[in-house]
Amino acid sequence: MEIKEYKTEDLEQMIEIWNEVVEEGIAFPQEEVLDLEQGAEFFASQSYCGVAVDGGRIYGLYILHPNNIGRCGHICNASYAVASYSRGKHIGEKLVLDCIKKAKDIGFKILQFNAVVESNIHARHLYERIGFTQLGVIPNGFRMKDGNFENICPYYIEL
Repeated sequence: MEIKEYKTEDLEQMIEIWNEVVEEGIAFPQEEVLDLEQGAEFFASQSYCGVAVDGGRIYGLYILHPNNIGRCGHICNASYAVASYSRGKHIGEKLVLDCIKKAKDIGFKILQFNAVVESNIHARHLYERIGFTQLGVIPNGFRMKDGNFENICPYYIEL
């Protein structure tokens, strides 16, 4: 398994994995799935996109981009998507560690996650094990697909 920068030929698999997470409705704020044109534009607009690939098959991906502009432009944000067929294989950890390295290489100073859903315990344990700090809890900050609201837990790490 290698984590590498995405290429155009990766887009169909990336979009499939991204849309799977969007449709689950329990992690990403997006509600609309991407078609090929929208996906190409979306992934191209990021500072960096990494894919976990083995033998031409993509198992997960991440997007990395500024969290804000100007005086806060040194803070970045990222999102991770792991295909359901490959969950539980520590691909998320490989993606996060690669993302931290790429964020440093780009020149970001802090990686911040704005909306980690409180019930996403696997992600939260991973972030804490790697060294992220939880900033607090935002009550009812995330609307789940079923309409219920869950708390979100922002996290950050200095790069």
